[in-house]
Amino acid sequence: MVVKLKIIVAILLAIPFSGCTQFHAQSNHRATKPTADQVVKPGAWNTEAYLPFLEGKKVALMVNHSSLIGETHLVDSLLSQGVQIVRIFAPEHGFRGDAADGEHIADGRDPRSGLPVISLYGKKKKPGKEELEDIDVVVFDIQDVGARFYTFTSALSYLMEACAEFKLPVMVLDRPNPLGFYIDGPVLEPEFQSYVGLHPVPVVYGMTIGEWASMVNGEGWLRDGIKCSLTVIECRNYDHNTRYELPVPPSPNLPNMRAIYLYPSLCFFEGTQISVGRGTDIPFQCFGAPDLEYGDFYFTPQPNAGSKYPPHRDEKCRGVDLSKMPLDSLRSQNRLNLSFLLTAYEHYSDKPSFFLKTGYFEKLAGTAELRKQLQAGMTESAIRASWKPGIDSFKQIRKKYLLYPDFE
Repeated sequence: MVVKLKIIVAILLAIPFSGCTQFHAQSNHRATKPTADQVVKPGAWNTEAYLPFLEGKKVALMVNHSSLIGETHLVDSLLSQGVQIVRIFAPEHGFRGDAADGEHIADGRDPRSGLPVISLYGKKKKPGKEELEDIDVVVFDIQDVGARFYTFTSALSYLMEACAEFKLPVMVLDRPNPLGFYIDGPVLEPEFQSYVGLHPVPVVYGMTIGEWASMVNGEGWLRDGIKCSLTVIECRNYDHNTRYELPVPPSPNLPNMRAIYLYPSLCFFEGTQISVGRGTDIPFQCFGAPDLEYGDFYFTPQPNAGSKYPPHRDEKCRGVDLSKMPLDSLRSQNRLNLSFLLTAYEHYSDKPSFFLKTGYFEKLAGTAELRKQLQAGMTESAIRASWKPGIDSFKQIRKKYLLYPDFE
């Protein structure tokens, strides 16, 4: 296992790579630029499909910095079209997307538009009667990354639940899923439900956020099986084989496409003593710890804009640098990379303390089995085999709600 990982990393790191400061231009895989009628256009761009519905209505938006039409924020675009926006709901990382991981967000006011901003990642996770009683429709437009523990899907679920309770329609402006080309990981079990996993889906579920919302609504997964009035404005020129690179980082610790591709595999470490590079220049592009006896890469986490209290702050961590892995190689794997987790556990000097006592690892995995499998020394193939029944069952549910051609 260890030798195999060393060989894989050595091969990948030996391939030439040219970095780039522009988030959307970190790969040169496209030989030619797509024509105007081939460009993938998120649902927000399709204004003619939803502006008539918003006319004359009092509107609330759940948006963040990713809610763009080209380079224009959705709030600015709608205000210029005369849409009556009453308030903004903000998810984790805030309306401008610059708050650190896990940081509670306070209510406030957007200085540009003057609109009130209500935090739904602080004292409460969903809006109440006082925030919804003067609203006619709620519009959701936030870029997801397609991993179950990324909290924007939970934010949408709670929003849909609140709107169902108060008989308000929800409109989701759909956006492409940068991980929409595969499905992998254990399916969440009910006892491990939390804000980093509300519904019985695999870690990587291969759906856009609009498809995901339709599934949650259609399967009756909201509280007590209630359903909201849901409209999804579809993307154009997108299917689940589309290679979509995000125009802006979706959150502070996913600064580029490499971090996004590695995120589902590395996020398990957040429930362990292993750092994923929070507090460094390459979050979710490395892993290590002071007590990891493996790797030739060293880093020392320090507080920064994306992480005020990074794990192992001011401690020298040993581990592996993944920041030069070619994007093409990462994308072509089409599954979680379990070798990182298996190798780290094997080479951690204090195995009894490897998993955090908070139980967060189980919440991220969505099951207690993965921890037991690691402790039992199960192989990757055996662990994957245990996921297959759940994934197969999920696929039967998923296909009922797909809006775009599938990758299979």
